[in-house]
Amino acid sequence: MLAQDAFTQHYAELLAGSYDAVDRIVLNAYFALGGSGGGMRRWWRDLHGNDSNLTTEALTNMAGVFARRVRGWAKKHNIPVLKCPSGERSHELAEKHIPKDENFRGIFAVVVKRSPAPVWEVLRFKSGGFHLRHRAGKIFVNHFAFQIMDDDWGHVVIRMSGSPPFRAMVILNGHEFVARQARRRGIAFTKEGNCFTSTADPEGLMEIAKRLQSPEAVGILRQVCERWVYSCLCFALTLEEQERSRFRYKFSVFQAEYSRNLLFRNGQQMDQVFNGVIERTRSGINAKTVRTIFGSSKRPYWHEHKADSPVSEQARRFEKVIERPEYDMTVFKANFKRLAAKVYTKGARVLRIEAVAHNTQDLRCGRVLERFADIVSKLSAVLERFMAAMSGIDAAWITDETLEQLPAPSQVGNTRVGGIDANKPRMRAVIAAVVELSATPFGFTTAMLADRVRVILGPGRTYTPRQAAYDLKKLRAKGFVRKKDKQRCYEVTLEGVRILAGLFVLREKVLKPLLTYRGRLKPGRPMPGAVNEAYHTLQRDMQHLFGILNLVA
Repeated sequence: MLAQDAFTQHYAELLAGSYDAVDRIVLNAYFALGGSGGGMRRWWRDLHGNDSNLTTEALTNMAGVFARRVRGWAKKHNIPVLKCPSGERSHELAEKHIPKDENFRGIFAVVVKRSPAPVWEVLRFKSGGFHLRHRAGKIFVNHFAFQIMDDDWGHVVIRMSGSPPFRAMVILNGHEFVARQARRRGIAFTKEGNCFTSTADPEGLMEIAKRLQSPEAVGILRQVCERWVYSCLCFALTLEEQERSRFRYKFSVFQAEYSRNLLFRNGQQMDQVFNGVIERTRSGINAKTVRTIFGSSKRPYWHEHKADSPVSEQARRFEKVIERPEYDMTVFKANFKRLAAKVYTKGARVLRIEAVAHNTQDLRCGRVLERFADIVSKLSAVLERFMAAMSGIDAAWITDETLEQLPAPSQVGNTRVGGIDANKPRMRAVIAAVVELSATPFGFTTAMLADRVRVILGPGRTYTPRQAAYDLKKLRAKGFVRKKDKQRCYEVTLEGVRILAGLFVLREKVLKPLLTYRGRLKPGRPMPGAVNEAYHTLQRDMQHLFGILNLVA
């Protein structure tokens, strides 16, 4: 089953299937009263009966009790407590201690790392009153990352601050949830790392994955959080103290990732497609981050075997050897403030397109756990928008009729506007900027367009939002850009992306290099790369043609 977006459909003949999934989920667990000085005072009274002993030293002592209880319990149960130095990743330390027993459930390691956190201090006055405030500057405190093996979610991490009011983070993996639920239902699948490469029941797997995209996910997430977070809190407050002080966590969504995974029939075709997409689209959407992580030199070349076809012994041996494959992994990333879209390869044959919310506040749909389905829906829209822009730039084209109609004047409502003259530097800069902004998740404003056009035109050139609004009217008249309903922002249509990108490519990458070939590549040995080799061949042929036509180049 394939997704219906234009990018997936364009490469449908090379794909064995596709699926959508919620990946990494990070939830904030917070005690609502602990967010204000008055709330902290109220909680302390419930815990101790009065606030006469509420001091900075008393709060610091609670952090010390937390640390001693964790270390004492870990020593008694032979659980490793790992110190994570600054600059290192705590999950890499914990992965070495994942239990080999598949039936193990509970905490298998604790990673301690010092990180900045808001810390309360109590200011006492001579009159007997006092005031609570957060300490100024960065205060580093111990954070305890409890590494947990859960029945439903596999590896779960609860990262808790040692200082009151014991803020916590719950880190979950959506792929692990789907995998464990699929095993319970008896759905056969193969999995490489954090992705599925094949399954006997694609519909059943998608049904499980959709559970994390529906309102049902709120209950599932709340259940796993409450199953473990209060057990970890017991190191700071006993169950009796939690009940007496009415300490209850509330949950909000801090980070989330949503991905579309394209399963190719073989890895070499995937590499060719992905490298071509990067080469054609990275400049179009201004993706400055393209990072390659080097692994083994080649991906395996094999087609997915059918159930009734014999599998050679060599293929069987190869499949057994590649349990944890390592290949060159290129990460193609475009940032939109605290949102991002990434394209990268996973395993041998999976191309993953991912929408990431580093802070869900930028999705503008609320962050409380009850809005999780809305957050996933917004991320899905970001992903669709990015894939539409990538598809339009990757498969750009312009017809001869469209090329002839571009300079003709058009109508927007009751306003008559001029045509699009791609020979003018200002209009070329506008076209390039609009193509770049086509991937923005929630559209773009005239100010954003003006800022980008000024960068393209270079220093000393002026371009105001008023000029941007006029140029956008020209693009709207041609149907390339549309105004979003009840918003002061614009978005590029899929057909508009294809035509504008095609116009840019034809002029800048085809006509200009051919007419001024010396400005593109110097005659001589061609530079590496398929595009440069094609340009070199065209240079030689065009020089011969110019000689026949008696054109001086």
